[in-house]
Amino acid sequence: LAGRAHTPPEAEDKIGPRAAKGSLRWLCEQYYQSAEFQRLQPRTRHVRRLILDPLCKKHGDKPYALMEPRHVRQRRDEKAAHPEAANSIIKSLRQVFAFAVEYDLADRNPAKDVPYLRSGSQGYHSWTPEEVEQFEGRHEVGTKARLALALLLYTGQRRSDVVVLGRQHLKDGWLTFTQVKNRNRNPVTLSIPVHPSLQAVIDATPSDHMTFLVTEFGKPFSANGFGNWFRKKCNEAGLSHCSAHGLRKAAAARLAELGAGESEIMAITGHRTSKEVTRYTRGARQKVLAAKAMSRLDTDQSANKSVPLLGIAESGGTKSGKK
Repeated sequence: LAGRAHTPPEAEDKIGPRAAKGSLRWLCEQYYQSAEFQRLQPRTRHVRRLILDPLCKKHGDKPYALMEPRHVRQRRDEKAAHPEAANSIIKSLRQVFAFAVEYDLADRNPAKDVPYLRSGSQGYHSWTPEEVEQFEGRHEVGTKARLALALLLYTGQRRSDVVVLGRQHLKDGWLTFTQVKNRNRNPVTLSIPVHPSLQAVIDATPSDHMTFLVTEFGKPFSANGFGNWFRKKCNEAGLSHCSAHGLRKAAAARLAELGAGESEIMAITGHRTSKEVTRYTRGARQKVLAAKAMSRLDTDQSANKSVPLLGIAESGGTKSGKK
């Protein structure tokens, strides 16, 4: 690994002067230069530095070899009022020390076994069918807003994927593309059949560009720019509480309500593990299971019409009474 002479200029700007070897700040500088960090998406690198740089300003002069799990818990608990921010600290330190262990700069990862804080937040609101209809009522087929809704709802993708989709990804009724998230480290390539409702909206929306969705200047959207634009379209439809990511959740929940298994849903969303899919679809699963459970009562009563639902019988077959 390169030493102090090769510290990136941006590292010096954000976390102070060049660090002493063996300090936490020095370790973060090495991590910033690593292939592991450089392979992250630019947005991910930016966010990770927003987490690590303030930590280095406060604790960067301390020897990283002396960091214990209790120290990580202390940093986590300082942000206890904001569980997502607290968990981001743990995640970032896990990555820094995983790099350190891999490159023989440390023999253990003190953040590895520090648990995340549980958050009471349910995350982004999942759109209801009524909210989808309300948006469609405001934005007609042929408009860019309606196309955006259809792409999000009928592909179940993130906004970062939807903004790069174009006719070049369409072939024989399938959309084939590589998801933007982790495409440089652990790429996920998907082929999704194009639903007829989506195809109808695509066909009805004029487009002479490489991407289906473009700005008013004819340029592709950035993920953040698209999110802000789509938020305005939601506001126009009276849906200020709705978002692009909420349609990804709604797509997964709808598939679950229709009886799709987790592996089937993952084949659409591109999730590597079922953890996030389970979180997306928990309510839908409960609804499906409840319907199945209640249908068993219908079957039971049809076969035993003379037996009350909550009737209690003694072993001899006569109903118990008061003594």
